[in-house]
Amino acid sequence: MKMFKKNLILKAIVLFGLLITSCSNDDNSSSETAEAKFYITDAPTDNSNVSAVVVTIADLRVNNVSVENFTRTTIDLMQYQNGVKKLLGDLKLQTGTHSNIELVLDYQFDASGNAPGCYVELTNGAKDALNSTVSNISINDTFNVIPFANNNIILDFDIRKAIVSSGGDFELVTTTELQNSVRVVNEGLTGKVSGIMTDAQNTSDMIIAYAYKAGTFNAEVETQGQGSSNVMFSNAVTSSVVSNTTAQYELNFLPEGEYELHFASYSDNNGEFEFSGRLEVESNSEISFNNVQVTSNSSIIVSGAVTGTF
Repeated sequence: MKMFKKNLILKAIVLFGLLITSCSNDDNSSSETAEAKFYITDAPTDNSNVSAVVVTIADLRVNNVSVENFTRTTIDLMQYQNGVKKLLGDLKLQTGTHSNIELVLDYQFDASGNAPGCYVELTNGAKDALNSTVSNISINDTFNVIPFANNNIILDFDIRKAIVSSGGDFELVTTTELQNSVRVVNEGLTGKVSGIMTDAQNTSDMIIAYAYKAGTFNAEVETQGQGSSNVMFSNAVTSSVVSNTTAQYELNFLPEGEYELHFASYSDNNGEFEFSGRLEVESNSEISFNNVQVTSNSSIIVSGAVTGTF
C-alpha cells in the first residue's frame, strides 16, 4: 500500500513537471520575435495632369511604438509604383498578426522645413497643397509577422483612393476613406499578376486594370462612385495603368486568394481622365480573367485583348 502511494506521488510529480515545461514552452512561443522591415509603395492615379504626389511622413508607429531607423522623409509616391518600394525603417515584433499601425503625415512642412509638406504637382509645375484635419492615419488592415523569415511589410498607399480632384483643385478624402486608402501586407505572403492587354480597336486614351477578390465586384456600385468623395472602383484591392507603349499591366503585392480582373476605359478631357466605360476583354491564355489564383511568391501572367465595351 505504501509502495502504491509512493508510485502515485512520483507520477504526480512527473506530470506536474511536464505541465510546467509545457507552459514554459508556450510562453516562449508566444513571445517569439522577428525583424520586420517597413516599405511604402503606391497604386496609380487616374489623372494625366499630375506629375507628382508628394507626402511628408513624420512618423510610422506599430503598436504605438515608432519604427526604428526611421527618419522624417518626403517622397513622391508616383516614383514607387509597379512593385517599386521605399524602405522606411524596421522594428522587432512578436510573430503573429498585428493590426495597430499608424502613419503620421505632416501637411505643413517637408523634411527640409519647406512648405507645403504634402502636395500634388501638376505637369505645368504648379503645386496644389494637400490638407486634412487628420494627420495620424490609423490603417484599417492587419499584417502577419512570420518567424525565421524576411518580413517585408508593404504599406500600399493608393493615391487614386486618397486624393480627389474637384474643379482642378486637389484634396484628400474623408478620414474614414483615407484610412481605407492604405493597405498593409507581408510581401512574402503575396503574389503578382501581370500581362499584356492589347486594344486593336483603340477604344481608350487610358486603360486601368483592377483586381478584386473573387465575387466582390458589383459593376453598378463600383462604376457609380462611393462614399462622400465619390471614389470609383473603391473596393478594388489594387490597380494598374495599362502602358500606352508596351500594353503591359502589373498588379503587385496581392495576398493569397482568388481574384477577378476588370478593365476600365478612360478618355482624356483637357488633362483629366474621365471614366468612359468598362471593357469586354478576352484572355488568350489558359487562365481566365474571372478566376486568377494567387499564391505566395507566385508570378502569374494573364494576357488578352479588348473585344468591346459594356
